[in-house]
Amino acid sequence: MDSLLQLANDPTAWAALATLVVMEIVLGIDNLIFISILTNKLPPEHQQKARRIGIGLALILRLGLLATIAYIVALTQPVFKVFGKGFSWRDLILIAGGLFLLWKATKEIHHTVDPEPEGHDTLGGKAAIGFTAAIGQILVLDLVFSIDSIITAVGMTEHVPIMVVAVLAAVTVMLLAADPLSRFIAANPTVVMLALGFLIMIGMTLIAEGFGAHVPKGYIYTAMAFSAGVEGLNMLARRRRRGPSSTTTSSSPAGRPLKRDGGQA
Repeated sequence: MDSLLQLANDPTAWAALATLVVMEIVLGIDNLIFISILTNKLPPEHQQKARRIGIGLALILRLGLLATIAYIVALTQPVFKVFGKGFSWRDLILIAGGLFLLWKATKEIHHTVDPEPEGHDTLGGKAAIGFTAAIGQILVLDLVFSIDSIITAVGMTEHVPIMVVAVLAAVTVMLLAADPLSRFIAANPTVVMLALGFLIMIGMTLIAEGFGAHVPKGYIYTAMAFSAGVEGLNMLARRRRRGPSSTTTSSSPAGRPLKRDGGQA
């Protein structure tokens, strides 16, 4: 209790908490994009439940990993070397998670561009997937992102209570944003392709970090924000083009509709 009071009265601890909360929320965007586009392929009555379970699993994994923080720190120690390059369990998990994202996103882009008959497992197409399969895939990515999230937190502060509060705040934001984000993706099909492109970029980043190449997160999220901004302008332009034609009907001075050649019907 005394240590918690000392942290509460320490301005440095509050600064660390604010920084870590922002970092955890930003890292949670990757997880939330995957959960949103995956659960949108479930039947409508199961979508919200799957999102809640997926985000709940993310919270449980993060808190569970915090409880074994000494073991998590040990995951960064090399376990073997290949051509002089050491690989830790964290590196292997990041590489496996990145490869999974590349495989999944590439597969779904292929099905979006060249859809198969209804009933296939696709994110971008019309087919639905099984509830258990969706939860299983969410769990795999939850594990990858949770380990990355906790190791990032360990690098920013040594106080476990600060990490716990930051994780709870980040997951709360994910819960609040999950449904609006999923509705937005469902209402704008082109956003699905953009989100799948994000997943490919995130997958490549995970693989690069697994091989020891540090990729500043600021570059990744700046690129994502720029792409999202361009897509937002495209959506606005499409809406303006559709607006006049969908809300007004051309007519002759006599009130009769015009034919395509400009004559009166």
